[in-house]
Amino acid sequence: MVLAKIGEEAAARLLRARGYRVLERNYRSRGGEIDIIARQGSELVFAEVKSRSREDFGTPAQGVGKGKRRKLVNLAQGYIANRLRREVAWRFDIVEVWLTPDGKVRRTNIIPGAFRPEV
Repeated sequence: MVLAKIGEEAAARLLRARGYRVLERNYRSRGGEIDIIARQGSELVFAEVKSRSREDFGTPAQGVGKGKRRKLVNLAQGYIANRLRREVAWRFDIVEVWLTPDGKVRRTNIIPGAFRPEV
């Protein structure tokens, strides 16, 4: 859990540095949690943060499987319906954070529009 929190802090800093406005962190609903909700220009961004301290399981983004994506889509739709109640452009970004084994940030990367809701 500690490495995940370090990753989320690094992700929020990176998003702000790239011009995103962070609106919420760790948004919880009955269906789960969205790590970061932000705005970039006119788009609402739902960001999933994935941290890794080892690379033998692939990139951090590869850890966001189909089930997790489906859950994020449902959470995002609920957020928009309950909080915004209006049409808005939105997307899903994945923020990858590579950490050293002792928890230092080695590298970060944003994948804008990493996936789309399946219709």
